[in-house]
Amino acid sequence: MMDINAMKKKFADVFGAQPDGLYFAPGRVNLIGEHTDYNGGHVFPCALTFGIYGLIRRRSDRTMRFFSMNYPEAGVLEASLDNLAYDKAASWTNYPKGVIWAMGQKEVQIPSGFDFLIDGDIPAGAGLSSSAALEVLTGLAVRDTFGLSFSMTDLALLGQKTENDFCGLSSGIMDQFASAMGRANSAIFLDTAKLAYSYVPLMLKHAQIVLTNSNVKHSLVSSAYNERRQQCAEALARLQAKADIRTLCDLKPEQFEAIKDVIGDPVITRRAKHAVYEDDRTVKAVECLKKDDIKAFGQLMNASHISLRDDYETSCPETDLLAQIAWSIPGVYGSRITGGGFGGCTVSIIDNDAIGAYEAAVDAQYEKQTGKKADIYVASVGDGAHRIE
Repeated sequence: MMDINAMKKKFADVFGAQPDGLYFAPGRVNLIGEHTDYNGGHVFPCALTFGIYGLIRRRSDRTMRFFSMNYPEAGVLEASLDNLAYDKAASWTNYPKGVIWAMGQKEVQIPSGFDFLIDGDIPAGAGLSSSAALEVLTGLAVRDTFGLSFSMTDLALLGQKTENDFCGLSSGIMDQFASAMGRANSAIFLDTAKLAYSYVPLMLKHAQIVLTNSNVKHSLVSSAYNERRQQCAEALARLQAKADIRTLCDLKPEQFEAIKDVIGDPVITRRAKHAVYEDDRTVKAVECLKKDDIKAFGQLMNASHISLRDDYETSCPETDLLAQIAWSIPGVYGSRITGGGFGGCTVSIIDNDAIGAYEAAVDAQYEKQTGKKADIYVASVGDGAHRIE
């Protein structure tokens, strides 16, 4: 946990007053169900115990002032409620600005500006959804500070709108939903088409969720992420000539195989195949977990990585290497790239007795082959965004 007293002292030093409230929003890891959220499928994320903390104070004018303890060299960044436009030079503050903009799109205007200080322990660029956590954190802090009536699901949707329409990333709802709605020691089985969800206890018993940061930092807005979404939209449009479907994940694998030739493009066909099969894997994986069949769950994780590597092509050599190292270690049930891709982290489920062997293998092989050092974290699953004090 952050040093809250240090945060409060910094807030007083920077803004000359005491904050009105302290909030937290977590990062997330997705156990399985990648790139299905914008294809109408299922996802299975959980909130982490690390994330972003924020202190907020209401102002009497129209100015918003921002300060990050992670980037103190940037100083105080200011914006006006009367000029909520995306500005590349505004750096990370585009995310909180975008949330205020998204509220305005819902015809909710806040009456005045605010001072906002953040500090976080999510590794930047690791694919653990620091941007979604910041969006949800901003929404929650602003909601409480100004007495707004948004639900936690509303805040997740505001975060997604920020990402899509303000910051330019065509992401689905998973990241923001997990940050807003997480529950300790459980994962969320979410039907993204209906926003129907249930909590599934993570009954791992003698195993742990292990995150390995490749330290290949992804930047999804400038990556091929949006291209993948466009390719899926094109596949859907062509498949709709043969099937009465609203999303790719309305199809079962056998249905997809029967009509896939209508797509007529091998690359786009592979993209659609990943979405359809990944959704099926996710549904099956959750059933395995409910039956405490961690071995079968892990095998589905491995298949997910192979599909992301070969069909969706959102992996990279470094995360492929991490997965291969994991698969070679007895006691590793499953391992896959997690998040939007093009870098970031792998997520593995590893028997307690095998974690040391996995760490040693990564230390021995990863830096030697890539020139980068991987960071390994044993993850704890925590609650979603909330007010601390």
